[in-house]
Amino acid sequence: MNVVIFGGAGFVGLNIAEQLLARGHEVTLFDQAELPAEARCAFAPYGERLRVLRGDVTDRSAVDAAVGVACDAVVLGAAITAGAARDAAEPERILAVNLLAQVPILTAASKANVRRVINLSSAASYGASGRHYPLLEETTPCDPQSLYAITKFASERVVARLSDLWQADVISVRLSGVFGPHECAGGVRDTPSPQALIVDCARRGAPALLSEPGARDWVYAADVADAVGVLLDAAQPRHKLYNISSGVTFTAEAWGRAFADPDGGFVCRVAVSGETPTVTVHGLTRAPLSVQRMADEFGWRAKYGCEESAEHMRRWLHDHDRGGA
Repeated sequence: MNVVIFGGAGFVGLNIAEQLLARGHEVTLFDQAELPAEARCAFAPYGERLRVLRGDVTDRSAVDAAVGVACDAVVLGAAITAGAARDAAEPERILAVNLLAQVPILTAASKANVRRVINLSSAASYGASGRHYPLLEETTPCDPQSLYAITKFASERVVARLSDLWQADVISVRLSGVFGPHECAGGVRDTPSPQALIVDCARRGAPALLSEPGARDWVYAADVADAVGVLLDAAQPRHKLYNISSGVTFTAEAWGRAFADPDGGFVCRVAVSGETPTVTVHGLTRAPLSVQRMADEFGWRAKYGCEESAEHMRRWLHDHDRGGA
């Protein structure tokens, strides 16, 4: 299978690419950003099965060239994960990348007879509804608030409408709070996961003082990649929308303690009165996502909980010479 990942230099795209390459597929990464150094090193053994293209998803000709004529599947992962300041300063750019760029990509996929498109959406689509329901199912009403959440929810509706009109195979996945390998702050990601900030504190030898415990049904990027692989391989998925989550709730604070070397003296806790947090937990407190649809249809469950993901992250950092706790 030949898969084009738009937004492929982002950490979620890189995790998806890594699993697809390991399974023998061919992958094209399309992104405006350069491939991170550790990703270039990790992907080097795959040789010509990996193609990297620099380009803007709003450039129709570049998108057409990326999809080409030999593409089997497309992953729509390009997005600006904006905070409030960028919402106010760059609304046009956010809408262009997160929503309007979908149309030329889907058009190119349709012309190339691409078998399936996976649209990476977000649990942010639930918005304020996340505070009013005990469990967020794919059928739960949505009330998105931020431009990121609004564009992600709108993206689901746009691809669903066009897939019906064009008889195309397009699936959206709502990702819970994702963290894991290749993640870093900056660029188009204004709201890095607290886990990424905890890792950064550990590498610098600084205490990780959280703005709040950060309780959420976090999902490890390797599990997201595995779920996307399941959906790409599935013969005839029954639905057009699936939640992807670990299915368990744990705090970022607990994860940081599991990640830390118990003999290293690393401090990870919630900041007390008078302390300035070094780790900001972004996003609204919300109910967990139901993963029953993925479990019932495909038997899929996340492999990494709090302790498992912390251990895997330690090993990954060691193997990629980025330092650890």
